[in-house]
Amino acid sequence: MVTLDPRGRLVAAHASRYAHAGALAGLLFASLLSGCGQRQVTAEPVDPDVARRTLDKVLAHWKEGGTPDECEARTPRVVVQDLDWSGGARLVSYELLGAGEKRDANLFCDVKLVLEDASRKKLQRTVTYCVGTDPVLTVFRALPN
Repeated sequence: MVTLDPRGRLVAAHASRYAHAGALAGLLFASLLSGCGQRQVTAEPVDPDVARRTLDKVLAHWKEGGTPDECEARTPRVVVQDLDWSGGARLVSYELLGAGEKRDANLFCDVKLVLEDASRKKLQRTVTYCVGTDPVLTVFRALPN
């Protein structure tokens, strides 16, 4: 329904119940959305001792003939990604080079690997692993720059 003042100008249109309900729903939705971005979950800073021990255990497991999937099945669970390992390369030996570099929630460690491929050819590589300790233990081969 439309209301006009004495001069014939539009004063107000009476809103229906549905319009009020829609406006209320919109305000409620907007208030819910405003809180969504405020709760960010962040990892704790890396524990370098735990990170180095985890990396050493994972590499020792590879050297013993284990698989990355077995690391996830163990306690504590370690999520592992290494394309040489999952591609079937055998780890002959490894050497952790230095203490590593802490960057936020990860420790970046250089490691000298001696690998043996399917043709029994040995090759040596120096690679960097990114090791996390929170919220789960992770060992990932860092991508080269």
